[in-house]
Amino acid sequence: MQEVTTGAELLRRFGGSLGFLNLGPANVVVIVIGIFLIWLGIRKKYEPLLLIPIGFGAILTNVPLAGMMEPGGLLLFVYESGIKTGLFPLVIFLGVGALTDFGPLIANPKTTLLGAAAQFGIFGTLLGAMALGRIPGLGLSFTLAESGSIAIIGGADGPTAIYTASRMAPHLLGPIAIAAYSYMALVPIIQPPIMRALTSSRERRVRMKEMRVVSKRERVMFPFVVTILCALIVPTAVPLIGMLMFGNLLREAGVVERLAKTAQHELINIATIGLGLSVGATLTGERFLTPSTLGILGLGIVAFAIGTAAGVLLGKVMCRLSGWTINPLIGSAGVSAVPMAARVSENEGVREDAGNHLLMHAMGPNVTGVIGSAVAAGVLLSMIPH
Repeated sequence: MQEVTTGAELLRRFGGSLGFLNLGPANVVVIVIGIFLIWLGIRKKYEPLLLIPIGFGAILTNVPLAGMMEPGGLLLFVYESGIKTGLFPLVIFLGVGALTDFGPLIANPKTTLLGAAAQFGIFGTLLGAMALGRIPGLGLSFTLAESGSIAIIGGADGPTAIYTASRMAPHLLGPIAIAAYSYMALVPIIQPPIMRALTSSRERRVRMKEMRVVSKRERVMFPFVVTILCALIVPTAVPLIGMLMFGNLLREAGVVERLAKTAQHELINIATIGLGLSVGATLTGERFLTPSTLGILGLGIVAFAIGTAAGVLLGKVMCRLSGWTINPLIGSAGVSAVPMAARVSENEGVREDAGNHLLMHAMGPNVTGVIGSAVAAGVLLSMIPH
């Protein structure tokens, strides 16, 4: 016998299908946050390539009854295909390699030390995250794997942070990505006060000699040397370093221009869209609106500050040891925000002396920071159980 549906039952079902009647306070808050991220990308131009997709993904995943992150949902499919497998960050590293000129680093390999020093922010923040759990009253407690994922924010490398978090603490992926990309966008605001506080006027006015010309042979050999060294020392970093160096080889080989251009444009753009939407899709109300999120945001800015300070302080040491031939301002570029951090070094040098251009010199530690953050991620992945 066929069941008879009453008018009241139909009205009840209709009401249950309306999105606004199923919208919880947490959903509303995260949707507003998503709109704010989009506003930052469009109005303030803060990392728009990532913040706009992340913001829109956050809106989509918090729409009631849409099922975007449920089995069969579009965003769940994209997330599992590109984030859970690690594909999107690796493809982005391929594109970054194809876009990056490692010439300044090859011309002045001493700047590698500055890029390495800036990674101190990663390991300093790891200890800080672990220490938070021992402070009474904060209500924060991060496991070793969670602390390692948060610490990578200090490398100022979004894809590396996402790659590491997706393997060690996927439930924190959204807040970590938001912190990483937000603070990367704020590098021109965060770094200058630290740089000025730690350097003297005389140090900021140091002019560096023009760099030598790097040969094509050196440029082509560089990806091989870095990949082999990484494979021998930190094999777990090879996925990131390998894709970065392969992309750079496409750029420097000079015979595969079509592949290099694809990596530089279409491929990295597709991966960026997928990565942004997927990260935004993890920003559900119950996951994002927690004390842990505030802790991650706080630790993120501490990580950036420590990394910047460590690079500048080593720059001061190198300045003295080199007979005042290295400007310590370029040490701040050791964080991996390419090329924004190098531009900050340039701006601070010009601010002190209008004829003191540091951009190309700062690119050495800046691109080293990309390699350094990937190596640091490999070290954490190999040492921390997850």
